[in-house]
Amino acid sequence: MTGALHWDSAFPLLRLEGEGTRNFLQGQTSADMTDTPEGALVQTCWLSATGRLRALLEVRLRANGADVLVLAGDATAVAKGFDQVIFPADRVRLQPITEQRRVQPLSKTITALWLDHDSPLPPSWTSNPADSKQLERWRIEQRLAFGAGELNADANPFELGLTDLVSLSKGCFLGQETVAKLANLGGTKQELRGWICNHVPSVGDTLRANGERAGTITSVLDTPEGSIGLALVRRLHLGAETLDGSDGQTVHMNPLPADQRPAVG
Repeated sequence: MTGALHWDSAFPLLRLEGEGTRNFLQGQTSADMTDTPEGALVQTCWLSATGRLRALLEVRLRANGADVLVLAGDATAVAKGFDQVIFPADRVRLQPITEQRRVQPLSKTITALWLDHDSPLPPSWTSNPADSKQLERWRIEQRLAFGAGELNADANPFELGLTDLVSLSKGCFLGQETVAKLANLGGTKQELRGWICNHVPSVGDTLRANGERAGTITSVLDTPEGSIGLALVRRLHLGAETLDGSDGQTVHMNPLPADQRPAVG
């Protein structure tokens, strides 16, 4: 539905300097940075100590540092969290927050690019910039969990469909103990699902099945075909075709298989 569109926006950027940067990020993020080549864009999660998603990051390692783009979440909180755990022995220095332009086609196959603010798009790009509503519709239809409602839902990356951004074999990292336990349990208490409804619910509304709480609305977008959005649905009700909204309206569940969800970048 999006046609030839791309996402073009500026994001907060944290710069880390020092020879210990790779090891520092190895311990603070969910991705395995050990063999990540310099210059590659790597997406990763910044978790709480209890394994909850606090921010979605995109990292570019340099020879003596790294650039950390905050794709979703509070950049100030990320900077404060990093600063609180940097010690002289880490050989890392945190620079002030700046901005980085990032462009990405609304596509499943083409990766994102970081560009200077006045740089033209690559000649091969023939798409147009998406407006905010087009971008939000694409995000919801692809079940990408970087909306404010998902980040404020006190959910872990497995529940939000971000399993591919978590390495369980790299050793200790912030939140690792909790996510390792969740992985060993072989299931989550809730999962992110898409939905469509003829009415317009609100973020935070409760979904019910036969009067029992079944989930929570996390994103809402009004479209000509009806409202669409995302919800965290409890495991017992993941197979439901419909759930009841907070005002009794019928909410049609529209799950997207995980293997059809594209990477954000």
